[in-house]
Amino acid sequence: MANGSTTNEKPTGLQIRLPAKAENVAVVRHALAGLAEEIGMDEAGVADLKTVVTEACMNVVVHAYSDGTGPLTVEAEPDSDGLTVTVTDSGAGISPQANSGRDSLKLGLSLIAALSSSFRISGGLDRGTEVMMRLPLNGGGSNGSSAQGIPAELTGTEVAVARAELLEPVLARLVGALAARRELSVERVSDAVLITDAIAGAAPGRFADGCVRLGLGESENGLELRLGPMDKGAAAEIRGDLEVPELGGSLEALADELAVDESSDGDYLIVRFAGIPAA
Repeated sequence: MANGSTTNEKPTGLQIRLPAKAENVAVVRHALAGLAEEIGMDEAGVADLKTVVTEACMNVVVHAYSDGTGPLTVEAEPDSDGLTVTVTDSGAGISPQANSGRDSLKLGLSLIAALSSSFRISGGLDRGTEVMMRLPLNGGGSNGSSAQGIPAELTGTEVAVARAELLEPVLARLVGALAARRELSVERVSDAVLITDAIAGAAPGRFADGCVRLGLGESENGLELRLGPMDKGAAAEIRGDLEVPELGGSLEALADELAVDESSDGDYLIVRFAGIPAA
């Protein structure tokens, strides 16, 4: 399950850290699509973004770690003209010119270069690889993050959002994708999205530095969200904001468990969905 605060450095946009597994690529794609739509990227641009992000992440899944899975880090930096996405691994390193079994890699990098307004790949043997892509707001068309300090064993999804107002579109996509992947019923997926939407809407202004960090953990058929660190008392305030007086209840009832963890670095709001697998 998710633990503690998720990153040590404050991001400037959106940052996601998770195991380099094929099933996690869709999670990244959903999160970045939500961010892109929020900043006004058109439909063609979002489609291009999904394609290049999928290709870059799958390159990591397939080529980066010969001895099994390792960490995948995706950072997205929005500005007034578009979105810069950097995909980083800490694996063996890749070379587009390599032979023997690298045809899919070369095709993937060619597609990324064709759909991006700018593209860069860097790294080296046993030093990991960084792929940087620039997507304009209209489709048709410092990033020097490092893999150092990323834990070799990573079991959950870690996300950092630089501005709390961007949390809602990103969180809704992430939770929806993860809840569906756990094969929860449609009703439980809807419950998860509804309560996390409400939490995201109430969250801005509750973080001392304006940065939101969250952990998303998965069990066999469940999901846990850990959101924070917040100002003291803020998690309890958000919990209170979930009350719906006209209905005589609270959206908290949609979760299997909602708790406040008063940690040394701030308050955390923890939401768990045990769910019932879909038939």
